[in-house]
Amino acid sequence: MRKKSMKRVVSVMAMLGVGLPILWAHAGAQGAVPDPAASWNHLWHEVLVDLFVIGGVFLAAGLFWVYKYRATRPGQIGTAPKLTALAAIGFAVIPAFLFMADDFYLAAKGWTVWNEYRNVPRNALEVKVTGMMWNWTFEYDNGVVTTFDPDSKTGDGLVVPVGRAVVLRMTSTDVVHSFFLPEYRVKEDLMPGRVTYLWFQPKAAGETLATCAEFCGNRHSFMWTKVKAVPAAEFDTWMAGMKRQGA
Repeated sequence: MRKKSMKRVVSVMAMLGVGLPILWAHAGAQGAVPDPAASWNHLWHEVLVDLFVIGGVFLAAGLFWVYKYRATRPGQIGTAPKLTALAAIGFAVIPAFLFMADDFYLAAKGWTVWNEYRNVPRNALEVKVTGMMWNWTFEYDNGVVTTFDPDSKTGDGLVVPVGRAVVLRMTSTDVVHSFFLPEYRVKEDLMPGRVTYLWFQPKAAGETLATCAEFCGNRHSFMWTKVKAVPAAEFDTWMAGMKRQGA
């Protein structure tokens, strides 16, 4: 009877360890704000908390055992208490359950964040990005093209409106590049002959930067550009001026 009861307990714990994290992630996805950067920050915070909590528990347990079971005289040989079958199974199953439940939970949350990164919101502003040795060009859907020169610090770079999702359709003319937006916690590779994409949504006005995160030659470190988020009205004014300048 004891063995059957133990098997039931282990089975229930295993099902909970797999099922609960998926349900939690699904419930979170239903009410999640479509902001991949905020979701990434939250997930990373949870990972750090888990690492420090689990590491702290192991550190405390290790220090306690080292002190409690230390040798008190030369040549001393310790004796380990004999565990019952139930205690041995408990020592193995309970920590494994806790660790696996935590891992499944974080994995499910990671899938949720990944889906946010891959699902582009409707009515997103679309910009074509071309990477080359060693610069970026940005082409808007109305034909306006911008760039930025890191040497002379001239050019507009990527200008986007605050409060609107921006999707970048990206390709490369030569080697593999990687468009990295540290402020928005998103990065994607660019490859010749292939179009990749990423999206982000500026929440506040300000100037940040984007850089190439894939080594692409001797001027790789100079391959960065300005990313300027401005209010919607200011963006419309800037775009109208660019169109007149192009005409």
